[in-house]
Amino acid sequence: MTDKTYPVEKTEAEWRAQLTAEQYGVLRGHATERPGSCALLNEKRVGTFACAGCEQPLFMTGRKFESGTGWPSFFEPLEGSTETTVDRAYGMVRTEVHCSRCGGHLGHVFPDGPPPTGLRYCINGVVLNFTPSEAQR
Repeated sequence: MTDKTYPVEKTEAEWRAQLTAEQYGVLRGHATERPGSCALLNEKRVGTFACAGCEQPLFMTGRKFESGTGWPSFFEPLEGSTETTVDRAYGMVRTEVHCSRCGGHLGHVFPDGPPPTGLRYCINGVVLNFTPSEAQR
């Protein structure tokens, strides 16, 4: 995490009480879930994907695509819902994506996605909550 202050701030104890161990590891510890391990990878219903840490809506189903990577991929987040930072871990330079409301680590963005943005937001599904649209319920 950075020294930035976010609208949703919690103690580490509060985060641990709210999140599963895997969610905590990804959102707060920058871990990565095993590829292909999340049920949301195959979610195709119309709806919204929100941050498991603060429930901020992040992505819509219409912006999701199959990247073949094993993680849910999107070509664009909802406006203002995410921020990025430079990630220099593991001897490489990547662009980390985090929630703009709670600062939780979501995944990374790469410049190899489909039109119209050409971006691939490769997101850990374990840190997303999916809510189907009213028409899908």
